[in-house]
Amino acid sequence: MAESIFWILLIIVVYAYLGYPFIIAIINILKIRLKNNNPDTNYEPNVTLFIAAYNEIDFVETKIKNSLSLNYPKDKIEFIWVTDGSDDGTNLELQKYDNIKVLHRNERKGKIGAINRGMAYVNTPIVIFSDANSLLNKEAIREIVKEFADKKVGCVAGEKRIFAGDKDNAVNSGEGIYWKYESFIKRNESGLSSVVGAVGELFAIRTELFNTIEEDTILDDLIISLRIALKGYKIKYTPNAYATEKASANINEELKRKIRIAYGGFQAISRLLPILNPLRHPLLSFQYISHKILRWVVVPFAILMLFLLNFFIAYAYNWQGIFSYFFYLQILFYSLAFAGFIMRSKSLKNKVLFAPYYIFIMNLSQILGCMRFIRKKQTVNWERAKRG
Repeated sequence: MAESIFWILLIIVVYAYLGYPFIIAIINILKIRLKNNNPDTNYEPNVTLFIAAYNEIDFVETKIKNSLSLNYPKDKIEFIWVTDGSDDGTNLELQKYDNIKVLHRNERKGKIGAINRGMAYVNTPIVIFSDANSLLNKEAIREIVKEFADKKVGCVAGEKRIFAGDKDNAVNSGEGIYWKYESFIKRNESGLSSVVGAVGELFAIRTELFNTIEEDTILDDLIISLRIALKGYKIKYTPNAYATEKASANINEELKRKIRIAYGGFQAISRLLPILNPLRHPLLSFQYISHKILRWVVVPFAILMLFLLNFFIAYAYNWQGIFSYFFYLQILFYSLAFAGFIMRSKSLKNKVLFAPYYIFIMNLSQILGCMRFIRKKQTVNWERAKRG
């Protein structure tokens, strides 16, 4: 019995991290050979670049310069900043720029409250969301909007990148590797049908598809994008439009951020239950369960159980046979994770050495986020993680 449970859990973990990405990559390769989709590069609708910011005065000048340098007709871009609750002068700094619409209230209701309020002022067919501390590549808007030439597309997700140096610490290396892995999955999901959610650093939607979101929502980007998918529209992914930002300043800041995201993931599951119905959304349900549900809900606890089960099974077999080898592999993984913990503040050229530690932190965050979700102890207001 114990052996059967062990194999089931191991298959789930391997499938979630390797099997699913491999399957959709193969399907996508076959689909590309059958059908070649060329977006309309001449499609140039009016767009709004929408930024919900809280106490971001240190980034205002850089973000504005970056926004104004984007390669898109200037008369077709509107800029909206919502600065509810900011008390560091962010709104006053923004008022120095004539072409920026600043929406400010002293009351702070979190990012989703700012989005809900600010969307009433969007008058363009496409709205592009971005963060104040993320810099966009010059072709970002053009690459995003050409996907909307397809009327079936309701949301377009850009790529998130982390500033990387020749040598990086645990957070920079781990987050950088993670987002490259995620980008690989998203590219293949997009080619197959639809990406399973967007990231807040850079994504766009058809304005008409926006509906007010619950004001205690943590992962607004995921909820907004997947509810559009539930309406029958596709979420496309374009790596040619990307937002670059610095990683968290240290592992404590990253853990704090990951736990909040994990809490938001469990909250999102409770609010996106229709996606779990394969009869109504067969492909989206398959992707959502494989990409999100397994990695958020099952894998973190499966990894913990695998270690305990493996120990008792290997012990029962007197440390002989395949189960002992699996246990030694787990010991090696956790040893590498511990080595990453010891070296977490050091900058190394071989960044892959930090991967086991970052994987461990990710799964620990999911367990802690689940506990926090059960206790309902998470404020919608978020103190931005310190960046490196």
